[in-house]
Amino acid sequence: MRLLFLGDVVGRPGREAVTARLPKLREQWKLDFVAINGENSAGGFGITEAIYNELCDAGADAITLGNHAWDQREALVFIERAPKLVRPLNFPAGTPGRGTALLAAKNGARVLVINAMGRVFMDQLDDPFAAAERELSACPLGAACDVALCDFHAEATSEKQAFAYHFDGRLSLVVGTHTHVPTSDHRVLAGGTAYVSDIGMCGDYDGVLGMNKDEPIRRFLTKIPSSRFEPANGEGTLTGVAVEIDETSGRALRIAPLRLGGCLAETRPDFWD
Repeated sequence: MRLLFLGDVVGRPGREAVTARLPKLREQWKLDFVAINGENSAGGFGITEAIYNELCDAGADAITLGNHAWDQREALVFIERAPKLVRPLNFPAGTPGRGTALLAAKNGARVLVINAMGRVFMDQLDDPFAAAERELSACPLGAACDVALCDFHAEATSEKQAFAYHFDGRLSLVVGTHTHVPTSDHRVLAGGTAYVSDIGMCGDYDGVLGMNKDEPIRRFLTKIPSSRFEPANGEGTLTGVAVEIDETSGRALRIAPLRLGGCLAETRPDFWD
């Protein structure tokens, strides 16, 4: 099974990178499943229903969220009619939407998508380890699903690594999101779980985490906010990871980074070209 997971989409440059490149990649690489983190897709803060539909039309099979899930208030309502939209499962009980989704891949595989949020340097939500444990016990890999992946939206790499090692062999893929900077530690763990600490963002890297440089620099220099953050508006880079998974076992076979366009050096998986 061929799976692509794209990092946090930041504003219009990120959306344009996805809509311009993803449809061609789906066809060229014969992708079976595509997941995208969309929590920054609406001007850098949250997601709207129109953008959700735009990303789905571009080829997303699942869209995950994070700490900006509710920045666009309409998300509290439309998430109930958006089956591909998954918010962190460790939000308090009664939060709208779903923290997991069992979705069909193009090749017919049953894909369990989990979204969890870390707690180190983040909002103090419910325990993500315990929440993921409940979901994987209810829908175990190799029995109730063929592939299981988790977007672990967290600040600390230590928490992300601990999460991946704890569930090694029970998840096909754990990707770290949130920090918007791609790390180079992609690998398949001993139990068969593909992992990367952060897949980066889809957006303009000629900025500060996808935002126009001026306001972040000003705040670091003066400690005084003078305007709201706005996405940098240069060419966006499509950033993520490509993963090949044996759906008979649910174990990952290989993982490689993807970076196309913008100001970063280009890299693509050599096992699909």
